[in-house]
Amino acid sequence: MLYATRGLVETLLRLASESEPEETTIPLAVTSAGDIPESNLAPETPVFTHFYMPNAARPVNAVFGVDLGMPVGQTQGRFVSHPRGDLRLSKRDDLKEVVFVAVPPWEEDSLAAFDRHGREQALTILDIEPPEEDAAL
Repeated sequence: MLYATRGLVETLLRLASESEPEETTIPLAVTSAGDIPESNLAPETPVFTHFYMPNAARPVNAVFGVDLGMPVGQTQGRFVSHPRGDLRLSKRDDLKEVVFVAVPPWEEDSLAAFDRHGREQALTILDIEPPEEDAAL
């Protein structure tokens, strides 16, 4: 079972809609349920709560091949949009441990999660807020 916050899902679907007809790829990070005050899950349960803006630091990436837009090793998943409507993992998708795929009409029913082997995973969307990040980090 995978878990994601409703706020994250709504934001990802909005970004996919705004990017259409282009595909979008967004790195995703988790927070342990124990760090989310409203969570009733086991404390060690990972919950997808945050994303890193696509194309952050793109000019540097193009020159050095290093993605400075996200901390190293801190993304456990990836969101990809398929504007042409194929709700499955494709060979072109960046295969992280978990990949969320969305298709038009960009609603919760048009979102699915897959493991890196293309097997669909059960996804529960939680109506909880992640903890605020420390801006100093």
